Amino acid sequence: MKVSAIAKAAEVTPDTVRFYTREGLLSPHRNPDNNYQHYSTEDLRRLRFARKARQLGFSLPEIRSILMQADDHHSPCPMVRDVFEKRLTQVEREISELQLLRNRMKSALSAWQAMPDGTPDGHTICCLIEHWDDGDDSVLSTTAQEHH
Repeated sequence: MKVSAIAKAAEVTPDTVRFYTREGLLSPHRNPDNNYQHYSTEDLRRLRFARKARQLGFSLPEIRSILMQADDHHSPCPMVRDVFEKRLTQVEREISELQLLRNRMKSALSAWQAMPDGTPDGHTICCLIEHWDDGDDSVLSTTAQEHH
């Protein structure tokens, strides 16, 4: 199969095929007559696997590791479960943080509707932000910790 054919069969773009080829997940052979890359059914299977793994949130290094274990005839399933459990915990924490942020944003927007627009006077930048206080500085402290 040529790039366009394998891309269509795997429901990805040709650029995705080229990317995974550059990353070493696919091993096409060069046709000596026209120098085109020719992909096998094994490449198609790996490409479909990589697409599904990405949809589940696995990173490229994780996918590479899974494929390497499978290539060595070792089951990657225990590692997949472990990575996935950790990732799910992380996603649930991020969803919780985003819900808190959403509530904070709604509260601020509601309070700001009744406030007049201010003009920077050398002492203020934006009075909406500077005068708003929900009493929760955890987002600021969390964000500050992440950047240090």
